[in-house]
Amino acid sequence: MACVWELGLRGNNMKLQDQLREVKTASKELALLTEEKRNQILKNIACLLIERKEEILTANQKDIANAEELSKAMIERLTLTYEKIEAMAKQVEIVVKQKDPLRRELESIQRPNGLLIKKMSIPLGVMAIIYESRPNVTIDVACLCVKSGNACVLKGGKEARHTNQVLVALIHEGMRGIIDERAVMLIDSSSLVLELIQSNGLVDVAVPRGGKGLIDFVVKNATVPVIETGAGICHQYVDKQADLDQAIKVAVNAKASRPSVCNAIETLLVHKEVANPFLISLKQAMKEAQVVLKGDERIAQFIDVEPIGTDDYATEYNDYILNLKIVDSIGEAVAHIQRYSTGHSETIMTQDESRAQYFIDHIDSACVYVNASTRFSDGGEFGFGLELGISTQKLHARGPLGLQQMTTYRYVIFGDGQIR
Repeated sequence: MACVWELGLRGNNMKLQDQLREVKTASKELALLTEEKRNQILKNIACLLIERKEEILTANQKDIANAEELSKAMIERLTLTYEKIEAMAKQVEIVVKQKDPLRRELESIQRPNGLLIKKMSIPLGVMAIIYESRPNVTIDVACLCVKSGNACVLKGGKEARHTNQVLVALIHEGMRGIIDERAVMLIDSSSLVLELIQSNGLVDVAVPRGGKGLIDFVVKNATVPVIETGAGICHQYVDKQADLDQAIKVAVNAKASRPSVCNAIETLLVHKEVANPFLISLKQAMKEAQVVLKGDERIAQFIDVEPIGTDDYATEYNDYILNLKIVDSIGEAVAHIQRYSTGHSETIMTQDESRAQYFIDHIDSACVYVNASTRFSDGGEFGFGLELGISTQKLHARGPLGLQQMTTYRYVIFGDGQIR
């Protein structure tokens, strides 16, 4: 069984601070591990995922049986299948093949006094990752951390408790004989999260990955640095110069392909000049996709919709629900997005280059699209491989958090007795 850390769970009743000191010690060992050995851990994990499929699925079924209160979309996120486990293993193999992010020379400066200054990539250290529902995140995050030389403390959602315990046990088995298993730890108690994200000196960075409530809690309460991976209140704006058939196809994909993920749209804005033909066609397409549409009285002049509430534009549904709004201008569309966006992903549908450029210039989100679905906001789709999440802030990184973004740097200076 995995080293699952919960007060009272282990016989020695270790306090969290003591556990984190052990993680910190293991992180230093991991940072020195060769790329070959780090890759061997990942290869072991990929093989074990395939070998232990039945055990993983049995644990996952326990979690699903306890998930009666979750929405259909959230249960879909929680559920593993043979195919999903095989896909997880393939993703791990892709990480193995990616370029080592450590010990890279980012910059070299030769000073007049003979000093040679090199800017070198190094791990961040100990990363606390707090996330919800999706058990595949456990494998993704642990493997990214191992490859990038970072120790990690994982706090998954209680919905995936049994699955996460089996997965972390599997990860530890893959590490055995190569590195201290405490470089990857699973916390199984929500009561420890606040202490975890306030463990300055032991935790180097916290990364919340989930809904707005989780992210807001970590951002507001953490005293360690936080990389904010975005709640996804994403938008699609259908301009008066849009290809309407294309806009409908993109809207259905952006909302209904996987509504529970952070790059799905929550609100669609449409220019008043194309509202009449567009909304009628959109209604039929979304009906077939089983998406519930919400709108105000102006929308209701064209199609039947559920009435929209005061806070709905600021809601990440993670479900088959889409807000609609008619705007009089591209400026009004931009103003709406600026007010309600979480800074994740927005798209404009237009055939007019100048209007597209206006949208790009005025939207300050991590990913801004022209004539494409927001569902492409993903490390794999960007060619980065697996990702830790989509950062919606501007420090330390922005957009997909891949291996390169999970490092920092230091300066190494070579001299020959120089003094100042």
